[in-house]
Amino acid sequence: MTVGFLHGFLGSPEVWDGIAVGGVRVALPGHGGAAVQRKWDDNIEAVARALGPVDVVVGYSLGARVALGLVASGNVGRAVLISVNPGLDHGERHTRRAADTKWAKRFRTEPLADVLDAWEAQPIFATRSRAPEAERQARRARRLALDPEQLARSLEAMGLAEMPNFTYDLDERFELIVGADDSKYLSIAQSLHVPTHVIANCGHDPTLEQPAALARVLRELGA
Repeated sequence: MTVGFLHGFLGSPEVWDGIAVGGVRVALPGHGGAAVQRKWDDNIEAVARALGPVDVVVGYSLGARVALGLVASGNVGRAVLISVNPGLDHGERHTRRAADTKWAKRFRTEPLADVLDAWEAQPIFATRSRAPEAERQARRARRLALDPEQLARSLEAMGLAEMPNFTYDLDERFELIVGADDSKYLSIAQSLHVPTHVIANCGHDPTLEQPAALARVLRELGA
């Protein structure tokens, strides 16, 4: 069985070091791989081409939403979704698009280090301080090497407001993983009626905060 691995926004294939054994890891559009395309569907197809034929795809956050798109479009048969929001209804899109537009402007106009400071200071990432300092600094260095313009375009074309609402596509093809201390995404997962695996002592990013526990869950799921 071949497994594909997709990182989140501001991530890179290296986030799977020590978690994934084998498999196919690709950089998402705008993250050192292909340039971001204008439309959501075009970016999904670009990722599908980069992955090649895989049996299951594992994605974290933005990567989880892309994984959802890959399964919904028929490119992959099964997915494991880590810290996923499967989509917004019409009424929520305007607020989210406005927020992503503000972040995109910051990536284009401010020093990248300053924008990263602000991004990482968001409450959802508060528990990342539990991770080893060396790993946090390694990720920081990789983030500083990214192209701010491409990051802005990722938010504009692949942000939560731009993707379809896949909530009603979730079925037996999917398994969810979420951190026990990630209250927002735990609530989302519990509302979806899909098998969910909760990682203890973990917030939004299990790849950083609990890589060993995440690896165990993935092995149990055959991914």
